[in-house]
Amino acid sequence: MRITMAHGSGGRATGELIDEVFASRFSNPVLSQMEDAAVVDGNKKLAITTDSFVVEPLEFPGGDIGRLCICGTVNDLLMRGATPKYLTCGFILQEGADSKQLVRCVESMADTAKEAGVIIVAGDTKVVEGSGGFTINTAGVGFVPEGQQISASNCKPGDVILVSGTMGDHHAAILSSRLGINNSIVSDCAPLGEMVKTLLEENIEVHCLRDVTRGGLATVVKELAERSQVTMELDEQAVPVSAQVRDFCGLMGLDPLYMGNEGKLLAVVAAKDADRAISLLRSCKYGREAAVIGSVTDEQPGLACATTVIGGRRVLDVLQGEGLPRIC
Repeated sequence: MRITMAHGSGGRATGELIDEVFASRFSNPVLSQMEDAAVVDGNKKLAITTDSFVVEPLEFPGGDIGRLCICGTVNDLLMRGATPKYLTCGFILQEGADSKQLVRCVESMADTAKEAGVIIVAGDTKVVEGSGGFTINTAGVGFVPEGQQISASNCKPGDVILVSGTMGDHHAAILSSRLGINNSIVSDCAPLGEMVKTLLEENIEVHCLRDVTRGGLATVVKELAERSQVTMELDEQAVPVSAQVRDFCGLMGLDPLYMGNEGKLLAVVAAKDADRAISLLRSCKYGREAAVIGSVTDEQPGLACATTVIGGRRVLDVLQGEGLPRIC
């Protein structure tokens, strides 16, 4: 079956599309009510995020747009210390879209939502003219415990900077797929809930969490330096990069520090907890290659820099221009 404009009419074809593709895979007591708005339990402090996913290609080594949209949404909530609970999703389907591919991506969404511990409670579908692709918009809600203060403005001199694994995997996987390059690189697309939950439950003094996505690690540390008015100092040799991605970067003239991920986090923690935090991250499914990569100082507020392999000092700034469009 191919998606036609009739599937966006609001009539029988729309109902069949919703029933056959979405409702059967996202089924839960809230969504199954099929009301105009979902009514869910809440508390006094909520984290809310929204995002749109336009990745090309829709399916790539290690993931697809369905897994990506769940991971991207829950990870944004997790970076504020929230427990993700509810998601909504809107599908913009272009006429001619392959329903079999759509089903694969929807099933991937459902599987990833289950892994991440969230439920999809509302959604919308529109069909537009186009060339047969589709995009997904999501919104997410999570609960924030009272007293939780994790923020980009909370980095303090003396803190230690950690990452949960290798840099550049998603970016390299997407680019390889587009260029038809055969290699073993796969996207790191993953929900980060286990790592965040473990750090917080073990009372690690976490000051800041960020997921390393578009713009890469260098952009993240520069933004944190400016938000917290501190100096973020990285050891470039300590930043984990897989051998395959490093070779790919050498071939393509890319810098791993500016390449995006979709399943890695940066954590800024108190120095007293750094060793324990690394051990805890490495005990998690997606954190086995976690590493200490730098420290926070008060040398020059707003500065981000990296010590290079030859002992020089490299100033880091946010990504200029577009590193690679449509990676998420």
